[in-house]
Amino acid sequence: MKQILPATGSVLSLAVASGFSGGVMAAEGGFIEDTTATLQARNYYFSRDFSDIVGANKQSKAEEWAQGFILNVKSGYTQGPVGFGVDVIGLLGLKLDSSPDRVNTGLLPVRDDGRAANDYSRLEGALKVRYSRTELKVGELQPNLPVLAFSDIRLLPPSYQGASISSSEIDGLTLQGGHLSSTSLRNEAGDEKMQAMLGHVPQRQVSSDGFNFAGADYAFNDKRSSVSAWFGQLEDIYNQRFLGFKHSEPLGDWILGANLGYYDSREDGKKLLGNIDNQAFFSLLSAKRGGHTFYVGYQGMFGDSPFPRVFANISPLGNEVPTYEFAYTDERSWQARYDYDFAALGMPGLTSTVRYITGNNVDTGKGFEGKDRERDLDLGYVLQSGSLKGLGIRVRNVMARSNYRSDIDENRLILSYTWKLL
Repeated sequence: MKQILPATGSVLSLAVASGFSGGVMAAEGGFIEDTTATLQARNYYFSRDFSDIVGANKQSKAEEWAQGFILNVKSGYTQGPVGFGVDVIGLLGLKLDSSPDRVNTGLLPVRDDGRAANDYSRLEGALKVRYSRTELKVGELQPNLPVLAFSDIRLLPPSYQGASISSSEIDGLTLQGGHLSSTSLRNEAGDEKMQAMLGHVPQRQVSSDGFNFAGADYAFNDKRSSVSAWFGQLEDIYNQRFLGFKHSEPLGDWILGANLGYYDSREDGKKLLGNIDNQAFFSLLSAKRGGHTFYVGYQGMFGDSPFPRVFANISPLGNEVPTYEFAYTDERSWQARYDYDFAALGMPGLTSTVRYITGNNVDTGKGFEGKDRERDLDLGYVLQSGSLKGLGIRVRNVMARSNYRSDIDENRLILSYTWKLL
């Protein structure tokens, strides 16, 4: 059930919480010395034109403009063998421009009357406990895992409610595990049960009571190489295994990189979405010299189903981008990408990315081979001096075309600025 809170109430809640936590921290020694607090303002314009609509939703355009604020407070730990701390997440989103025929951008909640909410907000926290190099967190979490990637790609980031544990007692080895019982989506304030996506199609007809995960990452070779093994389970919908390898190798003036991964996904428990059978392999190779970085990637879907993930997240698949996923049944895709950091030309803060991905061999289930392609252009600049030093500006332009799903022309303009409060 959607929950929309008034903006004024959210600001008041933040103020009360800050005052209360300040009183607690003043008495705790290490609890306050290691505390950090940041407030990010994020102004987000998002537009998608659907030039060839495929599917039940016949809305031809999604276009909205919104202002967001993201508060992150992370306390230190109390003194002693076992340390206690608190993390607080505060989120506030404000509508600047929208209309009923342009909603569903993922920036703002949509009310029952089909209009975007004027504002929405959320203030939650997590208790954390640390012993040696092991940490337990209970409450509001934002995990970033191969089986549940942190998908901060709209106005406000999503979060989850549950418990997680992370341990780094052995040098180079990090072990993690946890259980999540619900989620707060990127454009909603309330908690909901978790749902799945298969490829690019949301499966909103069923929900899960929990997501379980466990995994290990091991870094070696002077931390230039790492291997990963993970398990994720969206209860009664799907379970997933992941194996990954990353490596970075200096070679003269070049730095060569490799990112390889393999997923194996099956139906789980009550099989609320029926049988699921997907194996996904991706490889992304890179070569960096000076301000230039070149990438080439291959991604393949195998089995009888699209790639599953928790709604509405992206995944670490090498050819997945926030517009198209290139992860439908039997799809094969290739990527060519070029990044340039203009600091090499004496223009620090200015970066660019151009990327082209093409996919084919898609089993559409309609008697023809599915094909898609996407071209992305991203420009970013962070002001280096003056009264607005640190202000970030990002522009994204996308052209995506397909013969089995909607074509998309997309533009994003994002301005962000972060204040360090503590």
